[in-house]
Parts: sequence; C-alpha cells; structure tokens
Amino acid sequence: MHGDTLGSVRLEGAALARAIKGWGRALGFQHVGIAQAHLEEAEARLLEWLAHGYHGDMDYMARHGVKRSRPAALVPGTVSVISARMNYLPPGARESESVLGDSLRAFVSRYALGRDYHKVVRHRLVRLARLIARHVAGFAWRAFADSAPVMEVELAVQAGVGWRGKHTLLLARDAGSWFFLGELYTNLPLPPDPPEPDHCGTCTRCLDACPTQAIIAPYRIDARRCISYLTIEHKGEIPEALRPLMGNRIYGCDDCQLVCPWTRFAQTSGEPDFAVRNGLDDVSLVALFHWSEAEFLERFAGSPIRRLGYERWLRNIAVALGNAATTPEVVAALEARRDHPSALVRTHVAWALARHRHQRSAA
Repeated sequence: MHGDTLGSVRLEGAALARAIKGWGRALGFQHVGIAQAHLEEAEARLLEWLAHGYHGDMDYMARHGVKRSRPAALVPGTVSVISARMNYLPPGARESESVLGDSLRAFVSRYALGRDYHKVVRHRLVRLARLIARHVAGFAWRAFADSAPVMEVELAVQAGVGWRGKHTLLLARDAGSWFFLGELYTNLPLPPDPPEPDHCGTCTRCLDACPTQAIIAPYRIDARRCISYLTIEHKGEIPEALRPLMGNRIYGCDDCQLVCPWTRFAQTSGEPDFAVRNGLDDVSLVALFHWSEAEFLERFAGSPIRRLGYERWLRNIAVALGNAATTPEVVAALEARRDHPSALVRTHVAWALARHRHQRSAA
C-alpha cells in the first residue's frame, strides 16, 4: 500500500465516508460507495466457475488464486474498499443498433471508442486517495481499475454502487451498465453502505439477445462463447462454428447491454478522454482492414485496442468481412491479405473468402 503519515486524524467514521463520496463526485465519479470486502460467497461461485473451465484461455483467473476474492491477501492491511463508477458512453456516437445493422461497418464496443479507461479511472482514484491522505494520519491505499485480480462487480454490489445483472455486469438505476469501475483498497475502518437490491425481476432479455448464447444461465457466462472474450482475450483461432454469429463485431460486444431495460436511464459521459477517436463509432471494415501495422500502432496509441495487437486485429476484421455483404471491395480487401505472413490471419481470411465464394455460387 501507499502510505501517508500526516498529523492527527481530522476526519473519521461516517464524517470521513461522507467526505470521500463528495470528493469522488467532484473528481468525476458518478457514484462512490464503501464495502468491507467479505467475499466468501463470491469466492465459492468463482471457484465453481473456474472448475467448469468457463474462463477459457484466461489462465490468470485461476493463477491468482484467492487473491481475487480476499482483498487482504492481495493488499495486506485492507479493511475497507472504496468502489467508484464513471460513465463512459460518448455523446454524439452513432447509434449502436445502426452500426450493427450494417454488415459493411465495424462495430466496436462503446467502452473502447476513446482513450484507455484504465489510466483515466486510476488517475482519478489516485487523486481521491491523496485528498483522503490530507485528512487521515497513517492512511494506506492502493488503486485499481481493471488492472489486478479484483472482484470489481462483487465489491461494487456490496458497496451499494449497483446490483449484478443477469448478464453479470453491474447495473445502476440511473446509468444502466455504461460505466467503468475502480477501487481503492484502504486500511480505514469505514462504515459500509447497504447493498443495492436486485432489480432485474423476471426479465431475461440479455440471455435471449446474446448472439452466441454465452450467457448460459442467469448470472453465469461461458467466456469461451462470449464475443468480447473471442475478440479480445482469445489469442488463437476463433472457433469456426462461432464466426458467423459474430456479425460485424470486431472488438467486444454490447448486445446484452443494449437490450437491457435499464439502458434507457444511461447518461453520456462528460469526460473528453472517452470521446470517439478515429471515427470508430462508424467506420467501414474495408478501411480498417487496409491499415498497416504502423497505422494500427499510431492510431491506437492510448487506446485499449492497442493491447490486442495487429495480428488479432486483422483476424477479427477478417471474420467480420466474411460475414459482410459480398461486394467487390470486400472480396478485394480479403484477397489482398490472402498471403499474409501470419498463419492466424491467413486462416480467417481463407474462411471469409470461402464464405463469399459460396454466396456468389448460390446467387
């Protein structure tokens, strides 16, 4: 933990908790809550999920063991966790459904249209921690934003920031699920907030809408079928049976969020860093497929997409082009990558070209 040894304590207990929430809102978080981080039930569910192999290639999920579900094992001395959420939906972005309905356009998950959220959220948490340190002697902390084995959703539920939806994402009545989460692990004995009740009721729209049926039961996802996993986390070939179901989704998938009734309450973000970059809210697949590796690296500097790597970027677009309407431009773009140095890219390009040959022969 980062520590601070300023003079005597000037704020504590409920007064300190109220101040922290006020400081957090002033720093751009829409909601801040406090949890005491008792995750025994969540740990049991996590271990069962891992035992079924639902994590796929994400070996790190198992490798970190109980550090994910026991905050004090990850950061010794942790007593309370401050959970915060920040809206990310960029104003003015083209409507998601319109992009998804045009097979020649590329759909990128709305959270990745702007700059890398990890740095933005973590930087605000660090600023919040420094504010707390001015008022508390011996304050120790560590900030996380999807950057360590942390059960973000479960902690946010316990902190009253929202409830876990059946798609496993956090939901809030005034924001849907279009927000990032971040945490401060602290050594402060802060009063916890009451958890938010579940407001999903009997609704199953997210389960019904999943293109690959990855939500195998309420509150349970088989990541191996999830388009977000396949396009971002998975490093090898995308299973052939799942490729046609991916449509034009080249980075992530928002379908389960788009159909959620709580989405109508979502608020757009006022953060300039989350504004659309590179026209990714409405761009053609062919245009993206023509990018060189140098263009990919330059354009995605400061973007979460850059960590994907150029090879998997082309893999994902090749699948989307295979699902696109057959046009001379689509076929020519694929033909130009037929002999790409990467076997991974060649495999998916060959599949896509075969799809178009079949479509033309059936016409």
